[in-house]
Amino acid sequence: MLKNTTSRDRSRTLIKRHKIAIAGVAALGAAALAFSAVPGNATTTASEAVAAPVAFSSEQFKTAQAGVADQFAEASLQAKAAEAKKKAADEAAKKKAAAEAAAKKKAEAERKAKEAASRSAKRAAVKPVAAKTYTNNLDGWIKHSLDIMRAKGIPGTYNGLYRNIMRESSGNPNAINNWDINAQNGVPSQGLLQVIPPTFQAYHVSGTSWNITDPVANITAAANYAADRYGSIDNVFGAY
Repeated sequence: MLKNTTSRDRSRTLIKRHKIAIAGVAALGAAALAFSAVPGNATTTASEAVAAPVAFSSEQFKTAQAGVADQFAEASLQAKAAEAKKKAADEAAKKKAAAEAAAKKKAEAERKAKEAASRSAKRAAVKPVAAKTYTNNLDGWIKHSLDIMRAKGIPGTYNGLYRNIMRESSGNPNAINNWDINAQNGVPSQGLLQVIPPTFQAYHVSGTSWNITDPVANITAAANYAADRYGSIDNVFGAY
């Protein structure tokens, strides 16, 4: 039986044409979609519109760069302003502290000046005590010696001193015994109360002269010796 080859060829041809037509329609649809994504006044193709990167002009770059520079400049100005403000505050604080210190120093000086003036006024109000004076005679010598004896804690009275002085030297401060045993031993008795040099030096009272014939020094040293040996010059009634 003969096969209908003509019908098969026609069928294959139609199928092939249908595929081409369908592919063409699909291509046209894709193209239409691509063109619809591009503005009406665009001259680029659909593929160029999708793939082309965004480009900046030199003017746009300069504008952006200027904006960044302005921001840095503004930040720098703000930092400088803050620093200047802090410096001004520090200077004000230093001036305030210096002013307070000066005021405190001035107040302290005024206080001390007032205190000094007050002390001076008080001293002026107190009348100075005149130094006690003594007559340059036996009475004055005995009284002067008694004041020193009281200050040093040495016992004795005016009468006890006077009585022994009159017996030993008759009141002559330069009297010297050149005949007794002390004189023979080279240490003659001297002064109002006839004290030998070793005794005078041993019982000398500070504040008086070191001259053995000095009236006050002689009386005070003799009274000091008598107090040590007899308890008081008042207890002496003969050679001692």
